[in-house]
Amino acid sequence: MSTMSPIKDKRELEAMKKYFLGKNEIRNYALFCVGINTALRISDLLKLRWKDVYDFKSHSFKRHLQIREQKTKKRNEILLNKEAVKALKKLFAHFNRGNTPIRENSFIFVGRENTGKPLSRSQAYRIINGAARVLKIAGNIGCHSLRKTFGYFAARRGISAVMIMNIFNHSSFPITRRYLGIEQDERDEVFMRIAL
Repeated sequence: MSTMSPIKDKRELEAMKKYFLGKNEIRNYALFCVGINTALRISDLLKLRWKDVYDFKSHSFKRHLQIREQKTKKRNEILLNKEAVKALKKLFAHFNRGNTPIRENSFIFVGRENTGKPLSRSQAYRIINGAARVLKIAGNIGCHSLRKTFGYFAARRGISAVMIMNIFNHSSFPITRRYLGIEQDERDEVFMRIAL
């Protein structure tokens, strides 16, 4: 399997959101938005349940998502930013309009067969990759692109590599560096800006 690419253009991120909303694919829109805003691995993203993000007693979305990562077994606490919450609210309202009851233990990103099972990794890949192909987004775009996109934009906004490494729960910096998708033109830009 080849390496997934981050989506590096904010206009392309917006195009992906509009693509899913335009087709009334609210689940896919929420999957994409939550993925690029939480930096979760797809395995952790697909295992999210409503109780992880929504407080059923207070009828409000939680401020933080707390999970034990499937791959690393490490605990992780992630702030649910306004874009992630906006997408989750839209999906919550979509389910409430339909005949699908939302229960605390219900998976957020369920498959189409209404079996109560989460979307599979291969289904998620087809959704993300298919939209990227339709929109002609360059690179090898798939599920891991969501996580890499978060890292790429964090780095571009000046977030330290150490902090990004901590967010990703990586054990070494070379792993994080690969995630950031830094290419020669971006390296050249640094040399252009540092005109001493």
